[in-house]
Amino acid sequence: MLARPNRLTRGADYRQAVRRGTRCGGPRLIISVLVSTDARPPRFGFIISKQVGTAVVRNTVRRRLKAVCAEFVDMVPEGTDVVIRALPASATAEFSSLRADVARCLNKRFADAVSL
Repeated sequence: MLARPNRLTRGADYRQAVRRGTRCGGPRLIISVLVSTDARPPRFGFIISKQVGTAVVRNTVRRRLKAVCAEFVDMVPEGTDVVIRALPASATAEFSSLRADVARCLNKRFADAVSL
């Protein structure tokens, strides 16, 4: 699970990452990455709307994404904010496909920082 310092909690941080960050999308996820020069651990945030499904489905998707991000937290540079928006197709996706989507986008942004 993601530790407290590795989570985005403020709405302003979410907005800044989504508006100013670079985007990578796919059929299940849209990932926004904003790199800053701050000396702090990387932070991850999740946006899962009601279009994804019921509360049980949304929480399942959120838990899977948190587990994926916990794997990659050491590989993402300091000062990075990552916001993951789950699309409705993520409700039926397997863990391995969600992991592959996140790894592809992080790898695209950080050039071989994340291995599949």
